[in-house]
Amino acid sequence: MGKKDWKSKAKGLKKKLSKLSARVEKAAGDTAAAVAGAAGAAMVKVNTPSAVSPLAPAAFPELPVIGGVEFASAAAGVRYKGRTDVMLVRLAPGTSVAGAFTRSATRSACVLDAQAKLSTKVSAEGAAILVNSGNANAFTGAAGQASVDALTQAVGDKLGLPAARVFTSSTGVIGEPLPHDRITDALDDLVAGLSPEGIAGAARAIMTTDTFPKGAAAEIDGEGGPIRIAGIAKGSGMIAPDMATMLVYIFTDARIPPGVLQKMVSRQVDDTFNCITVDSDTSTSDALIVAATGTSPAAEIKDLRGKTARDFEAALRGVMMDLAHQVVKDGEGATKFVEIRVTGAADAPDAHRVAMAIANSPLVKTAIAGEDANWGRIVMAVGKSGAKADRDLLSIRFGDILVAEKGWRNPEYSEDATSAYMKNQELLITVDLGLGTAERRVWTCDLTHRYIDINADYRS
Repeated sequence: MGKKDWKSKAKGLKKKLSKLSARVEKAAGDTAAAVAGAAGAAMVKVNTPSAVSPLAPAAFPELPVIGGVEFASAAAGVRYKGRTDVMLVRLAPGTSVAGAFTRSATRSACVLDAQAKLSTKVSAEGAAILVNSGNANAFTGAAGQASVDALTQAVGDKLGLPAARVFTSSTGVIGEPLPHDRITDALDDLVAGLSPEGIAGAARAIMTTDTFPKGAAAEIDGEGGPIRIAGIAKGSGMIAPDMATMLVYIFTDARIPPGVLQKMVSRQVDDTFNCITVDSDTSTSDALIVAATGTSPAAEIKDLRGKTARDFEAALRGVMMDLAHQVVKDGEGATKFVEIRVTGAADAPDAHRVAMAIANSPLVKTAIAGEDANWGRIVMAVGKSGAKADRDLLSIRFGDILVAEKGWRNPEYSEDATSAYMKNQELLITVDLGLGTAERRVWTCDLTHRYIDINADYRS
């Protein structure tokens, strides 16, 4: 082959190599774009409301209008644009207000402010509740209290109320100053939009990582007329006792003094909101506020002893329990709703310790997510709880299936039957300690990878 031929061949090869390089470059670019697109899509998915929990109720319930209560909601842009994130509630003059709050040592300024404002004295003045999502106004130093003061004063001025009768709650990211001016800028629209029928919109405005709004209601026959109760809640993660990250607002038209109402709320919170857990983490911002407007024609409930008082407290408990269960059913990434029932404990505190040790165990919760009947993890959780226990007295049931007893696996235990049971969406795990008569029921959910997805990118 001559020199000219070699030059011609080299030129052809160079041209082919150039084309191949361009194709490789394009393919690499397409791959990078696809990866970036997928990552972006994943980020969007994490930071916008995910698919509704499979444990969610079919629809938001029809809640009764409660005389003396008006609701409004608005998009103030506290953290995200175009998302309803503020609710305002106006309460009639003479409303009694009671509550329960997180016991966290780092609780937020709005929690401390609301706790200080609760009173057992009857007030002739009305009241208001202002709630924002997107920012918890927690761990924000003096700026946190300044935001609370600015908001309570602004709402008071708009509604003709003293700031001492305005309660605020904030939920969302911790450690970032609350841009409260965005909320005050929305107050005119909120006041103009106040309506007795606005409770569903209010329930949506307080959601953070929730996948559905939560509501519950009850009605009883009082002496002289009906007494109605309606409540809403938010909560999905950072759910643990004392209380759980949860905001709950319950309204009733009952005529009841604040002192009596507070006793009922305090008695019922322990077996409801203090018996749920999603991830064992206690929030800085939990608040439960119950408001009784006194607009029902029924006679006043003056103490805890009468029939109407007992019926009302039972109905209030039912609403609280319903909302508490909905919070667990919306646990971040939850696919299973689980009741842990402990019986035969030496005393009530031990029953609670064992129940919560099981309900909070990542090993138990991931086994439930995988539909794995790994009852050894239940034994582990009982042992680590710190409660009095005797291996040779212990029995464990999954639903109606006796799994283990007297320190040993049940000889008739069926792995297939138990595995089939674990496929149910709602599960019951019972542990009998065989030591006494104390019992406890708590509720939890499974732990799935979706919980990691949500919380790994929560602030993004």
